[in-house]
Amino acid sequence: MSSSSTASGPGDRSETAGGRPPMREALVAAAFQLFLERGYEQTTVDDIVALAGVGRRSFFRYFPSKEDVVFPDHERCLADMTAFLAAGGEEHEPLARVCDAARLVLRMYTENPAFSVQRYRLTKQVPGLRAYELSVVWRYERAFAEYLRGRFADRPDGTLRADVVAAAVVAAHNNALRSWLRSDGEGDATEAVDRALGYVQSAFGEPAPAPPAEEPEDVVVVVSRRGAPLWRVVREIESTLARTGPSPN
Repeated sequence: MSSSSTASGPGDRSETAGGRPPMREALVAAAFQLFLERGYEQTTVDDIVALAGVGRRSFFRYFPSKEDVVFPDHERCLADMTAFLAAGGEEHEPLARVCDAARLVLRMYTENPAFSVQRYRLTKQVPGLRAYELSVVWRYERAFAEYLRGRFADRPDGTLRADVVAAAVVAAHNNALRSWLRSDGEGDATEAVDRALGYVQSAFGEPAPAPPAEEPEDVVVVVSRRGAPLWRVVREIESTLARTGPSPN
């Protein structure tokens, strides 16, 4: 569950003078061009910065390693998602909040479907990138679990439930996402993820509270002679109520 958009952040826009793309975006574009032409393992950081026309220091200003240029937005995505969870209040149902956070991650993928598909193919070919991607997925799962542990803290099974639910949300999201990527980004990824997350919510969501049961109304039947005076009828009703007492709740 990492992001796929190569859009630059606010700090990059100042580097677009003369119509050149932001440096961060230029580095990502250069890297993927070389990965496709030469292969990931055969491409070095020096190759990337040479094609992008910048120095090594500029590369490491944005990306700690060559692996990070393949997942250019996952740090921002994780920060945005964690902030979204932290902003949730008691009025938000915990599982629904986590599912909405997962949809924020999906949005990052669908912002640039071509790049997402390209990266998916690359990670399948390079074991090191696959391992890196799994570490990214684990960070998202951990963020979900930490949020849910806080929300389930008053439950005896709170930690277990939080960890299981977090893993289920990640698994459902990734199952639908990878199906979309395998189809080269065709179809509606949002609909597929919504369906997968709905399955998790039906399995782990809290049942809606049952409406309060209506108290049965007391019904008193009094048999009286025709033409009996009203005061006698009222006295018979009072006498009957006194014998039966109040109805149980």
